[in-house]
Amino acid sequence: MTNAPVNEDFLQLADPYRRELLAHCYRMLGSVHDAEDLVQETYLRAWRAYDRFEGRSTLRTWLYRIATTACLTALESRGRRPMPTGLGGSSADPDDALMQQGEVPWLEPIPDAMVSGEQADPAAVLVARESIRLALVAALQHLPPRQRAVLILRDVLKWRAAEVAELLGTSTTAVNSVLQRARAQLEQVSPTETSVVEPVAADQRELLGKYVAAFEDKDVDRLVALFTEDVVWEMPPYPEWYLGRADIARHLEVRCPGRAGEIRLVPIEANGQHAFATYFLDREDGRYRAFNIQVLTIGAAGITHVANFLDLAQLDTFGLPRVLSDEPPRPGR
Repeated sequence: MTNAPVNEDFLQLADPYRRELLAHCYRMLGSVHDAEDLVQETYLRAWRAYDRFEGRSTLRTWLYRIATTACLTALESRGRRPMPTGLGGSSADPDDALMQQGEVPWLEPIPDAMVSGEQADPAAVLVARESIRLALVAALQHLPPRQRAVLILRDVLKWRAAEVAELLGTSTTAVNSVLQRARAQLEQVSPTETSVVEPVAADQRELLGKYVAAFEDKDVDRLVALFTEDVVWEMPPYPEWYLGRADIARHLEVRCPGRAGEIRLVPIEANGQHAFATYFLDREDGRYRAFNIQVLTIGAAGITHVANFLDLAQLDTFGLPRVLSDEPPRPGR
């Protein structure tokens, strides 16, 4: 009973860090659901130990220590979460059949609303947005867990090497060595999207408007004209992926089930990027049913990458319906 007031204070003081801790665990794990579980575990551990918190670091730093340790423990029994392009294969032939690999723990997209706090500093907002971009999180999955943790703590959260060394129970020299290896590995596996220079907001809005119109009209020529020459199209849980306008156009013509006037795109935000939930008309009952979530990467020359997530369970994460009603959906949590 004597700890009750102390622990009540903890909940009030710690709650503002929940979203950024979720973003941290998501970067480490590549899964929204796993990240939520680890944040819950972090708060439970911290709540139980708060009466022993001596204040030698800030509460925020202390929570990050607990969360990182929890993530590293969880990763001991879990494999990485790839995207299809991260499996090491070459681009597929769009005329070949698609084969699902549901047993692969694929990378999951995350809604911006889950991890974006009410930050007044535009620079802080930009850093938070860039640090959950799909290409970066996918690239982090290639790193061993300790390298992943060191790189995130040093390059994203800007911890000092000594702080990271204390957390991991190692030396500053070892941390710097791990960081160097992690950066080199990231450079090898990271797609060019991690350094994409986006067009200004007005040009993005115009491009996205054209994308929606072309997709809903099922006008493949207009659609692929918005892509760069080396655009990538991938579709977990299918391991196949496509490179270039011609192959993507062929895929859309052969495999995409929607017809002109039977497709609806609902705008959402995921991984700090523009995204859409796609719905196709069910001709039997005249209702629009969910098909996938698309996350777009936009560069100065056009759309460089489209990640299509076909696991409909992810709609729940985004607060989206499986079937559109007469009222437009209100995404977010």
